[in-house]
Amino acid sequence: MTLVGQDKIDAFIKRNAQARKPMQAWVAEVTNAKWKTSQDIKNRYRSADFLKNNRVIFNVKGNSYRLVAKITYQTAVVLVEWIGTHAEYDKKKF
Repeated sequence: MTLVGQDKIDAFIKRNAQARKPMQAWVAEVTNAKWKTSQDIKNRYRSADFLKNNRVIFNVKGNSYRLVAKITYQTAVVLVEWIGTHAEYDKKKF
């Protein structure tokens, strides 16, 4: 998959240094993935939640962080829309 939004991940890591390794691991998995359907994601990330318009909520580092991405399966693109702590996520409306 092609990851768009690495700048958002980098900015989040700057604010949350302890997120570096879990986020790097997530990025590595995503860029090596070949997701064709939402079931492909669910097979790897059982805790992933799916929203309308092909948006997915990923729990990173045991649900310490949440990342919202839009997936375009046809073009194999993962667009990072938002990333934050679980507490920050709870204040958002998605």
